[in-house]
Amino acid sequence: MANKKRNNARKRILQLHKMLGLATGVVIFIVSITGCLWTFKEEIESLYDDYRHVQPKEQEFMRPSLIREVAEGIVPDRTIHGVVYGKANDAIEVVFYEAGPEVFYQSLFLNPYSGEFIEKVDHDSGFFGFVLKGHTRLWLPEAIGSRIVSYSVLLFLIILVSGIFLWWPKNNKSRKQRFKFDWNDKTRWKRKNFDLHTIIGFYISSFGLIFAFTGCVMAFNWFYYIAYVSTGGDKAPQFITPDNISTEMVDSNASPAYDRLIPFLYEKYGNAKSFELHYPANDSTSILVEATNTVGMYYDMDYLFFDQQTLKEIETPSIYGKYEDAKFADKVIRMNYDIHIGAIGGVVGKIIAFLTSLICASLPISGILLWYGKKYKKKHS
Repeated sequence: MANKKRNNARKRILQLHKMLGLATGVVIFIVSITGCLWTFKEEIESLYDDYRHVQPKEQEFMRPSLIREVAEGIVPDRTIHGVVYGKANDAIEVVFYEAGPEVFYQSLFLNPYSGEFIEKVDHDSGFFGFVLKGHTRLWLPEAIGSRIVSYSVLLFLIILVSGIFLWWPKNNKSRKQRFKFDWNDKTRWKRKNFDLHTIIGFYISSFGLIFAFTGCVMAFNWFYYIAYVSTGGDKAPQFITPDNISTEMVDSNASPAYDRLIPFLYEKYGNAKSFELHYPANDSTSILVEATNTVGMYYDMDYLFFDQQTLKEIETPSIYGKYEDAKFADKVIRMNYDIHIGAIGGVVGKIIAFLTSLICASLPISGILLWYGKKYKKKHS
């Protein structure tokens, strides 16, 4: 009786596994293969990014207010997201970003000493722009494509869990066949395809679950909140830019206070790799500065907030503050993107992400072949 119930449960799970796999197969293939291509984006782009570097000089960088004037003269009527100040030999990057049906995402690279124009980069075009659009929205309109991707990745979590259940061997004899390929000259392609789907699928399932889970954290606010609270988080999980604490009136003819902020940042946070300054959206909000502490990483950034009048540092109730103040749950949620792209593990982590994505892309193909083979066999038996 127990065996019969177990077999019935297995049949239902197998049916669910097949239905979800067929329904999401094309989407999972595209998302996985584009994720695979995205993994080494920074390393590939570093081969042709000479425009990011300048000849260092013994003089101060241009003030943010002047940088703003230069940038708005080159790209008028667009919103500046932030200005990135790096080391003495780094060009200043002015990031323009506007969300909406038609995303505008470009960067200007300027000489930090003279403001001379070096290069303009459109992040939404080119090879990696194409890859990102496929990964996040299947090259469809944002409102449609992003939803399809989000729910397909959520279903992929169920597919992976059900796949592990179906893989789980019934006895010791079958266990040996589930861990390694046992092919010979007489092994038919259907058996080889079955082994490729089940054995390789099992070995990458743990990493696949991690990448699918982190994808869901980015895709769904409710998933993000549950992930944060379940690890013990007790702060505001959203990004909060606090208001000024000073009520002082500032001379409108005086230069903005953030012009004095850059030298202060280099003096107080000298170990940072770069600083991204965000111009205040209005007179009441504080100045946001993102200090990058590790190149290619986001989780350990320091989010600093300064009063517009006094430049006094202001604390935020959000998890996005100084990294040294982050608790365990805060760090876990802040690591999410770095985990998703494998950067958290350095080169090894990116190789794992690359291989996992590549194999995940193969699973819908081998799964559809399994389904087609059985259906074709039944029709012709």
